[in-house]
Amino acid sequence: MKAGRRGLLTRDVVPVDVTKLRNIGDLLQAFQRTSIQARNLGRALDVWENALTDPHRPTIFLGLSGPLIAAGLRKVVRDLIDWGVVDVVVSTGAVYYQDIYQSVGGRHWMGTPTADDVELRRLFLDRIYDTYVDELKFEDTDRAIGRITEKFPARPASSREYLEFLGQQFDDPQSIVATAARRGVPMFSPALIDSSIGIGLTLHYAKHRGKPRFLLDAVRDNYELVQILGQSPRTAAIYIGGGTPKNWVNDGIVMANYNFNRQGEGHYYALQLTTDVPHWGGLSGSTLDEAQSWGKVSATATRAMAHLEASIGLPLLAAALWDRRSVWQPRPRLTFNWSGDEVTIQRPGAPSSRSRSSRSK
Repeated sequence: MKAGRRGLLTRDVVPVDVTKLRNIGDLLQAFQRTSIQARNLGRALDVWENALTDPHRPTIFLGLSGPLIAAGLRKVVRDLIDWGVVDVVVSTGAVYYQDIYQSVGGRHWMGTPTADDVELRRLFLDRIYDTYVDELKFEDTDRAIGRITEKFPARPASSREYLEFLGQQFDDPQSIVATAARRGVPMFSPALIDSSIGIGLTLHYAKHRGKPRFLLDAVRDNYELVQILGQSPRTAAIYIGGGTPKNWVNDGIVMANYNFNRQGEGHYYALQLTTDVPHWGGLSGSTLDEAQSWGKVSATATRAMAHLEASIGLPLLAAALWDRRSVWQPRPRLTFNWSGDEVTIQRPGAPSSRSRSSRSK
């Protein structure tokens, strides 16, 4: 019994001494010796840094969902892309849309969750919890997306190709889509039409119904994703929220095992910030532990799940990464060379690689 007790009592909880903290990086490191969600957030920083410093150069996927732009996180997400701490972005269409809404002059205003919503409707103001947006400017944004889509070739394309095209249309250094397009970071949205971007695309459809037009090919998204996974010696998945982006990136591992000889290993690193809980049977496609039973997360993965709302957790994580940038900089970028739906990835210090895009004979 004494031996068993000694084996469990090896690390003390260390009280946080705020008088000795120099920055947020120090705070999240201190969290690693605390408890509850502070410890989980500290572990999330550790997971992200491990992925950034792994000599195998993992491909890091960032999954985004929820009202992140309304929460004031636009520049945080943009900076993560610009710094090179993520390699691929997978998001709900709403995050991209509200980024574009700001690029065309839309704004988010501080409001209240106790507002009179009938009165807001009369004034054409939309409420996102305690934030107001302009419905009239949303309509302008929808129509702008429809007009911009006129410039896209009348053919099928993945969300990745279409979003890169959208990002190239905006000269906005603070934009998520513009920064990703400029940096060559692939953006995917497996449920793009479940957002106001879908309204703009529907306007385009109505105008060109029965004629050649842009077609969104969602299955091509899958094909492009598994090529990236097939060419990645290791992968890391960072989920802010959950939903379709998390399910899709995790399912990509299963697809890659079928057709791209990935050899059965799931994500080598995984972290998630979420307010969902597992006992209702959802958690946006399972806990990271449960995902191990599917092979979506490696049996030996370094992982962390913090039950924390994104408007608090993501800025703290990003600030800690920036404070501790000497740990992971420089991190050379991947170069994605696309030819239609095929990609070759140039890894720093390595020749271009091409995935095996058919079943083994």
